[in-house]
Amino acid sequence: MKRIVSIQDISCIGKCSETVALPIISSMGIETAILPTSLLSTHTAFKNFTFKNLVDECKKIIKHWKQEKFEFDLIYIGYTGTEEILDLVLYFIEQFKTDKNLLVFDPAMADHGKMYSGISKNIIEKMKEICKKADYLRPNLTESTLLLGQEYKENHTISEIEETAINLSKIGPKNIVITGVEKEEKIGALGYNGKEFYSNFETKYNVSYHGTGDVFTSTLSGCLVQGKSMKEAIKIATKFTTECVRLTYEDKNGTKYGVNFEEALPYLLKLML
Repeated sequence: MKRIVSIQDISCIGKCSETVALPIISSMGIETAILPTSLLSTHTAFKNFTFKNLVDECKKIIKHWKQEKFEFDLIYIGYTGTEEILDLVLYFIEQFKTDKNLLVFDPAMADHGKMYSGISKNIIEKMKEICKKADYLRPNLTESTLLLGQEYKENHTISEIEETAINLSKIGPKNIVITGVEKEEKIGALGYNGKEFYSNFETKYNVSYHGTGDVFTSTLSGCLVQGKSMKEAIKIATKFTTECVRLTYEDKNGTKYGVNFEEALPYLLKLML
């Protein structure tokens, strides 16, 4: 059985990070290990959330994993939030990244032109260090502009986003997948592997839910480990994320803090066939 390690926070309520990655990747028939870098009462869209740094405990976990000679087919790095946690991630990469496994990095720090609550722009340079080591970099449009030191703007043409992907690849990652890309009133993702561009677009719902990026990247990571091509992985991740949004949008009792990904898991399994 393939094994992925997910390195990001645990938000106890909020449907994001580890509480999204673990069930989605596991449902795809992949063993899912977690390295919880911090513990939050809710995700950062809520006010007055609690935050517990788990870096010291993670160092002990890494030491134990190294002693046990654990190996991972894919290292998935999501929300980090602080420079200290980014240093921990870099240390983990030194210990466990090999030529035989993949590193997928979601530089989760901003969306819709704004940084997430509690995150400083000081982390950007540290994130670039991880970008250099990544096989796949998976930012949204806001994160892309921050990594490139550009001004964010609301509307982008496909050719502009392709240029952004090319410029991101110059930082170091071999493959780029940018989410939140819009085309002809649809929304999806655009990928670049150094030679070709791949994209997939689905129905756009006029809503915004926290955690959809985590749903997408978890699905993308699972697809890659299962041997899917970038083109196939982008298509499946886009379709599944859109289905999660649709189910939430149509749920009269749905929450605003996350998507109903649990209901969509049977659909994901069909997409994987």
